[in-house]
Amino acid sequence: MGKKSKKYVEALGKLEKGKAYTLEEACKLVKETSISKFDGSIELAVRLNLDTRKNDQQLRGAIVLPHGTGKSKKVLVLAKADAAKAATEAGADYVGDVDMITKIEKENWFDFDVIIATPEMMPLLGKLGKVLGPKGLMPNPKTGTVTMDTKKAVEDVKKGRVEYRTDSFANVHAIVGKASFKEEDLVDNVKAFMDVIIKSKPQAAKGTYLKNVSLSSTMGPGIKVDLTSFDK
Repeated sequence: MGKKSKKYVEALGKLEKGKAYTLEEACKLVKETSISKFDGSIELAVRLNLDTRKNDQQLRGAIVLPHGTGKSKKVLVLAKADAAKAATEAGADYVGDVDMITKIEKENWFDFDVIIATPEMMPLLGKLGKVLGPKGLMPNPKTGTVTMDTKKAVEDVKKGRVEYRTDSFANVHAIVGKASFKEEDLVDNVKAFMDVIIKSKPQAAKGTYLKNVSLSSTMGPGIKVDLTSFDK
């Protein structure tokens, strides 16, 4: 592992080794230990006691955070007629159907962060699965990106909707704000996200569901959060 920067070492010095902090303390510290010259993102990492090899122990969904993520996203909507019109009125950055799919395919065009599609567009979009899948761009009903209600879907993304899914190690990662956010707004966002994760606990899950929760800023150290912060 490479040598740590002086700023990183100083940030690490503000943390007590092995200590798990209350959520409020962690949100205060994650701002103090942000060492990037830009307004760094705050990431939440959650380790769950799930066997993701089994379909009934995988999580996938989306949530609109109370205070957004601090990042604006470009939205491409694939729809026709009224659904296309609604998407345009809701503030989608790009709206089209076959023309946009062709643009992605022929021009390797990816000037967007999220794709929202109506169900009728999915068979046409399917041929790009090998390109969109690895980039995490393929629309999915579970995350609200395959829908006829394009207006709500666009508005949710613009408000600060984040998608989540377990990786192969049963970890979930999400951006929950920026270093410039107020501490209380970060607390609200983390609580809202964790509430969804806890309520989404698969029935097949065994043992202690939450294993570890930590917060970190871009380039900053991870801060362990006391799991009792999320007791119901």
